[in-house]
Amino acid sequence: MGIAVTLTATGGVDQMQLLERPPQSPGPKEIRIRHEAIGVNFLDIYHRKGIYPLPSYPAVLGAEGAGIVDAVGSEVTLLVPGDRVAYAGAPVGAYATTRLLPAARAIKLPDRVGSRTAAASTLKGMTAYMLLNRTYTVKPGTVILVHAAAGGLGAILVRWAKHLGATVIGTVSSGEKAALARSHGADHLIVGRDADLVRQVLELTGGRGVDVGYDGIGGAMLAKTIQCIRPFGTAVSFGQAAGPIPQVSLDQLRPNRALAHPSIMAATGDQTFYAEAAAALIDAFRLNITAAIGEEFALSDVAKAHTELEAGRTTGSLLLIP
Repeated sequence: MGIAVTLTATGGVDQMQLLERPPQSPGPKEIRIRHEAIGVNFLDIYHRKGIYPLPSYPAVLGAEGAGIVDAVGSEVTLLVPGDRVAYAGAPVGAYATTRLLPAARAIKLPDRVGSRTAAASTLKGMTAYMLLNRTYTVKPGTVILVHAAAGGLGAILVRWAKHLGATVIGTVSSGEKAALARSHGADHLIVGRDADLVRQVLELTGGRGVDVGYDGIGGAMLAKTIQCIRPFGTAVSFGQAAGPIPQVSLDQLRPNRALAHPSIMAATGDQTFYAEAAAALIDAFRLNITAAIGEEFALSDVAKAHTELEAGRTTGSLLLIP
């Protein structure tokens, strides 16, 4: 008998309940995975609160995990019990000891990549791939702005961007987080939630602005991020950790700025993109481009993990351990 964290209705952490659940039998094209580690993402908080509603409730949260193939369906030929795999995106349901997963969503892991690393890095790595290669093509000499550069996504985004030859300006909330972001490779850091972001970015870029700014913060930060973008550059809004994304008028994009609003869940829902991003991710793992692991919580402590992440008291990727 295992457990699953079931969201009874949208709302606070009190809506998540631990329920016993026996292992389920996979359908013809499914596998059953026994989790060794489960990634915690802001996406899970958006799902919990109903900012991004799930199809129905009760539901099991979680869009990222890694573990061992426990059983396979009758039509599954490329995986066998005992294989080590990871996955990301839909269908959600990672907050459980075991779960069923379409076999096509499983990504076989190299021997040298542990389940904790994979669970911390798969969704965030695919997001980084989307941001650096699809939303805006980052190449040698590109100057980028990364908010929350010490976070789980921030770490892999900075590392991958540096591998591509970019100059990285990161923002962090404290000196401790600045040291972490610097260890990931950030070239310049702007420290403090009350920092004069636009002025410092313009100073660091000689008045030009950055080529692309990645904003997963939302709230009032998006308007500031847009002001940091050079003419013919791009502001990328992909999250709202600090609050709802405000309306943006076309006048805010003058002169000659672009605004992109990508969704990793929509992107990974396209199986062609998913396979492409998975292959790029495995290559990145071979180059030691992974997310930094922050805290680990027992699956039963999921409410604490959500509370700490939402309050901004964490660094790196958070994991749930069944």
